[in-house]
Amino acid sequence: MFISFFKIGAFSFGGGYAMLPMIEEEIIQVHGWLTAVEFIDILAIAEMTPGPIAINSATFLGYKVGGVLGSMTATFAVVLPSFIVMSLIVHFISKFKDSPYTKWVFSGIRPVVLGLIAAAAVTVGKNAFIDIKAVVISIIIFVLVTFKKFNPILAIVLAGVLGVFLY
Repeated sequence: MFISFFKIGAFSFGGGYAMLPMIEEEIIQVHGWLTAVEFIDILAIAEMTPGPIAINSATFLGYKVGGVLGSMTATFAVVLPSFIVMSLIVHFISKFKDSPYTKWVFSGIRPVVLGLIAAAAVTVGKNAFIDIKAVVISIIIFVLVTFKKFNPILAIVLAGVLGVFLY
């Protein structure tokens, strides 16, 4: 479990959503620790709790697979690569922050992050859109949050209420 989550933390750029395809591959396809439906449920819980989705996901997934020790192991492993990289970068950032090479690298990485997030959305969508009611709920919430600037916390509560009434 440590190696899987360390790899996820080390090779996933762009934050928690960009990590989702790699988390899904490791957890569902490589190790079979969870089903796709269980993975979506854990993502929903990770979204509703405070903190970064990658850390919350690792904590919940680790707990589901290995209890408290699994939770601690997965959380530590997913954070450790970032801690190591940031500790190294902090020493060099002032020297290279204005370098055109640094700017070019980040200009190349940004589209990849968007692609990874889009891939995660497709994966989650395939498992979350179980029927027309789920599609309607997601469209309502998307429109409210994106175009009406509806509070995301209230959107989660509204989606839960809609789920109770529709299911």
